[in-house]
Amino acid sequence: MSEITVGMAIMDFIPVLLFFIAAIILQRDLYNKLSKLAFSMLAAGSLMVFAGGFYKALWKLLVGLQLADVPYLSSALFPLQAPGFILMFFALLSLFRRGNSLTTNFGAAGAVPVYESNLPFLIGQILGCSGVIWTLFFMAKRMRHKIAMLMFPIAFIAMLSMGYLASAGGPGMDWIEQSVNIVSQGSFLLGVVFLSRAGLAKQDALMIKESTFKKKAENLNG
Repeated sequence: MSEITVGMAIMDFIPVLLFFIAAIILQRDLYNKLSKLAFSMLAAGSLMVFAGGFYKALWKLLVGLQLADVPYLSSALFPLQAPGFILMFFALLSLFRRGNSLTTNFGAAGAVPVYESNLPFLIGQILGCSGVIWTLFFMAKRMRHKIAMLMFPIAFIAMLSMGYLASAGGPGMDWIEQSVNIVSQGSFLLGVVFLSRAGLAKQDALMIKESTFKKKAENLNG
C-alpha cells in the first residue's frame, strides 16, 4: 500500500468520471426506446458500475492521504461491477428483441455481498462489459457510424489489456494499468458521444429503413 499515492488515486477517478458521463448520455438517448424494466436495469447497472469504481478510487485516495484503510471499499469493485455490467448488457440487448421488453426479473442482483474470492465476479464483469461494448458496436453499425464502430473495439481491446496488466503486477504497473483504463473508458465515452450526435435519441434511430431493404432487393435482382 506504500506505493499508492494521491496522484495515483486522482488518476483512478478519471475513468470513473468518463464512464459516468457516458452512462448519463446513454440513459438520456435510450429512454424513449427501452421498456420501464429495461431502463431501470440500465440505470441500476450503471449506478452499480460507477459505485464500484468510485469506491475503489476513494479507497486509494484515503490510503494515499494516510487517513484510513477501508478494505471493503476496494473489495466491493468486482461484486458491484459484475452484476452492474450484466444488467446494462441485458438492458441494451432488449433493443434488438421484438417488442423491446424483457420479462426476467434481475432485481435480486442489486443485493451483492462481498465474498473473499472475486473470480466469479471477475468473470461476470468481463462477460457483462464485453456484452455492453459489443451491443453498442452493433448499434453503431446499424446507424452506419464508422467512427463509433472504431471506438468500441478500441475500448474492448484496452479493457482486455488492462486485465492482463492487472494480473501481471509489478512496480509502476498500476500507473500503466490506469492509463490503459483511461483509454478504454475514453474510447467508450467517445463512441457514445458520436452515437448521440448522430441522433441516437430519435425514436427510429436503430430501425432499419425500408429503403435499405429495397436497395438490397434491387441489388439481388440486378
